[in-house]
Amino acid sequence: MDFSPTQEQRQIQEMVSEFVDDEVKPRAAEIDETDEFPWDLVDEMADLGLMGMPIPEEYGGAELDYHSYAMALEEISRGSGGLGTIVAAHISLACNMIYEFGDEAQKETYLTPLAEGEEIGAFALSEAGAGSDVPAMDTTAEPVDGGDAYLVNGGKLWISNGSVADTVVLFAKTDPEAGNKGISSFIVRPEEDDGFIVEGTEHKLGDKGCPTAELRFDDMRIPADRMLGEEGRGFVHALKTLNGGRITIAARGVGIAQAALDEALQYAQDREQFDQPISDFQAIQHKLADMDTKTQAARLLMHQAADKKMAGESFVKEAAQAKLYASEVSREVANEGIQVHGGYGYTKDFPAERFYRDAKLNEIYEGTSEVLRNTIASELLD
Repeated sequence: MDFSPTQEQRQIQEMVSEFVDDEVKPRAAEIDETDEFPWDLVDEMADLGLMGMPIPEEYGGAELDYHSYAMALEEISRGSGGLGTIVAAHISLACNMIYEFGDEAQKETYLTPLAEGEEIGAFALSEAGAGSDVPAMDTTAEPVDGGDAYLVNGGKLWISNGSVADTVVLFAKTDPEAGNKGISSFIVRPEEDDGFIVEGTEHKLGDKGCPTAELRFDDMRIPADRMLGEEGRGFVHALKTLNGGRITIAARGVGIAQAALDEALQYAQDREQFDQPISDFQAIQHKLADMDTKTQAARLLMHQAADKKMAGESFVKEAAQAKLYASEVSREVANEGIQVHGGYGYTKDFPAERFYRDAKLNEIYEGTSEVLRNTIASELLD
């Protein structure tokens, strides 16, 4: 087994790391304070080819392998958890849905501007009464005009990028009586489709800069040629897409954990008590050792899942394990980072508290830790 990155992968990581250190980290506190979408940073990432990293070049992407993509997203999240979510939701969910299940015309028309970074994508699956229980969704898409269009009614909640997206991948019931086999997926264009309404965005604990929107659809008419794949396959589309997305949420977790470790390590060497740096105390050394060990283990799980995906093997269990462990590790490492900082860690004078707030989301979205444990157990017992 060779866990060493290739020269190309290392160059990509170094390029993104430099961008994060120069452009993202200096803005991270401001993004967290204002909670405004960082359009300028997204434009810069588009110029660097980071808004379509794993998408083939023929559709405007950079055609990076999944190791490189995860490494890049880890670096972005090291700078800002909110920016990491913006990119992950845009690429892993919206772009990948259209790439995997769209026809050629849909890819050329809708995927290319997304992958080039000219437009922003969102993935509208969750509802107030349908989070982990996807088939409980109430949003419906009824065929009209002899099947030439669909009339959509309902609403979605917790939609990352939902209020700024140019293209939204939407899930709705085309056959309310068929359970999960009655769900279909569609491409929605908020500026073109009358009846698309942004009700507002959530005031969240963390993940600032990435708007989490509540959407409503009032007799929204969309052309039938915007359906992705076959009718009734939306539930399968969602599961496959979220499975791949879990690798990048693991990357977000690793990035936040690394940021918390870096700051704690620096602070421990700078902060003096009893006439010596607190890094000289064994209690602090043990915290730092555990933080690093957990971060490295999470990173390896992330790459194991990416490796299986690239090899075309089943990676359901591996992706769930990577996302589960990295999510919990990011919170644990961020918590210890606050402890190393002491009272300062509880203030906004240092970024330690922001890492903790950003980390918590990892355990909730794109599969809660409880659901992921069910998934892992199911794979083990199958």
